[in-house]
Order: sequence, then structure tokens, then C-alpha cells
Amino acid sequence: MTKHVTLGLVGVGRIGVMHANNISALNKALDQDGVQVRLRLTDVAEEHARSVASDLGAEFLGSVDELIASGVDGLVIATGTATHPDLIRAGVDAGIPVFCEKPVAVNVAESLPVLEYIREKAGVVQIGHQRRFDAGYLEAKRAYEAGELGWIHSLRAVTCDMAPPPVQFLATSGGLFRDCSVHDFDILRWLTGKEIVEVYAKGSNNGDPAIGEVGDVDTALALVTFDDGTVGTVSASRYNGAGHDVRLELQGSERSVLVGMDQQMALRSAEPGVAFPTGTAHATFAERFDQAYRSEMAAFVELVLGQRKNPCTPEDAVAASKVADAAQESLETGVPVRVAK
Repeated sequence: MTKHVTLGLVGVGRIGVMHANNISALNKALDQDGVQVRLRLTDVAEEHARSVASDLGAEFLGSVDELIASGVDGLVIATGTATHPDLIRAGVDAGIPVFCEKPVAVNVAESLPVLEYIREKAGVVQIGHQRRFDAGYLEAKRAYEAGELGWIHSLRAVTCDMAPPPVQFLATSGGLFRDCSVHDFDILRWLTGKEIVEVYAKGSNNGDPAIGEVGDVDTALALVTFDDGTVGTVSASRYNGAGHDVRLELQGSERSVLVGMDQQMALRSAEPGVAFPTGTAHATFAERFDQAYRSEMAAFVELVLGQRKNPCTPEDAVAASKVADAAQESLETGVPVRVAK
């Protein structure tokens, strides 16, 4: 017997269109399980939203209220960060599972009341930290938990954009650590099961001066200390012309592994006679994590169906945001900062 799942998508900007395409493609991926997914969507940019819906064979509705009232089984939020709290509450009030792109709110202070609301209403909310579904990170986590690496003495995380987003976006992004490195902070917690307790950060601006004028940096490095004393580094840049570069190196007493070391790695060896890697580097995060984003949405359908536990809770997301806040504070003050509990 076929199970029908109707997802309502709010927001069809760059991320929203990607999710819309992935939701529409789920039927092929889930067909063998007897699940059929339907898509309804809305956006204040009505003409664009109608066009997206038409291209995908989805249904357009004129407002969030109409979308929820239509009887969707789950709500996918891909709008601007400032709108997340109200939309999360609307989904929770409707008694349906919610998927929301990170972060929960524009800052930790505004996220905490949302967490309390979700708990009070027994809501189910999955936050979009897609790296948890990437094959490389999953294998690194498996190897670590199996004890194959021994004890970890160092971790090095890298996230670099090929080119910066518009300055207008950076002016409201909360800073490089909150917008970009928060994914690394999340994956470090998820993979190791350890908490980051202190951050010491430095940053620079050698690219577009306009980035500095809106209060951000284009390159930054954070030294993180975990609750057991293990240390790691998290680096990020907006100007990695070689390609979109996302890696994680775990060095253990027995073995070391590197997530992101494949033929599309945005690096080239300086050693004579070494050809690896030979592929074309990814240009965007959407390319780098294409399969992870698809798996993430498939996981949300499973959550809607009650077939799995929540793979990324709001509490997880806020914990990563607390680390990002500490990194931003350290960047501004020039001193190490303890992560808020």
C-alpha cells in the first residue's frame, strides 16, 4: 500500500529551490519503499514561486496559513533567518514535523524561547545541518566510534568559499563564524561527542574592503578546546579561488582520516609526479554537498513517517551557534572566550 506524504515548502530562494528539486526527486528514491511525496509551496515572491511550482508539478498556495491549512504532513522552512522562529512556531502549533534551515534564529538569545516553545508543545523540529548526511563525515564518525583511530590528538576543519556572497548578505549574516564555520562547529560536536568549551579566534580582511565595512572578515581561524582538553582548528575564507573547499582532518594515535580528499578536492599537490586529484573542484556548497542535501530531505520524510529519530535537533543547532558566538566575541575582543552553557 502506497503511503502519501505532502510536504509544504516556505521560501523558494536559492536554498528553497534546491530543496524543492530534491523533494520532487524523492519519489524515485523512495518508490521502492512504497512512499509517494507531494510538494506544495509558497513565497512572497508569488510570480517566481508559481514558476517554480509549475516547473516541478507542485501546487502553489498564496500564504503560509493557506499552506498549513491545506493539510500538509510536514513543513520545510527555507526563508530568511529572521522569519524562522515564527514559522517554526506555526508548524509546531499545527502539530506537524518541521524542517528548518539553520539557524533557529538570528542569535542564541532569540533561539532560546523557540527551544522552550518546541519543548512545551512537544514539537518535532529538524534543523538543516546537512554535513551529518555526507558520506565522508559518516565514515569518519564510524571509524572514530569503532576505535580505529585510537585517541584523537588533533582536529582540523576547513570551509572555504570559492568567491564571497554579496556584501548585502554578509551585512546581515552575523559574521563568518556564524554563517560559515557554524557547520564545522556542529560537525565536530556530532562526530566526536565532545563539547567545545573555549574558542580563541583571529581574522583578516585582504579582499573586498566592503566586507570589513559591514563588520565582517573574509578569512578567519579559531583554535577550539574540547571538554577533555583535545584541541582543534576551524578555518574559513571567502576567497578560495581553487574551488569550494570543505575538509576535516582527524589525527589519532593509531590512524588519521581526511574527509573531503577525493578527485574534486580543491587542492593540487606540489610534489613532483603526483597527479592527484585530477577532477574539477566544486564551485559551490550545493555541488559539494549535493547528495547530503538529498539524504537530509529523505531523512525528514522518514521523520514525518515516524521511521527514525530526529537527526539534528534544535538543541544541537543552538549548541553549535553558542560556539560560533564565542568565536565572534573572541574575534572582536582578541582574547579566548569560554562557550556559554
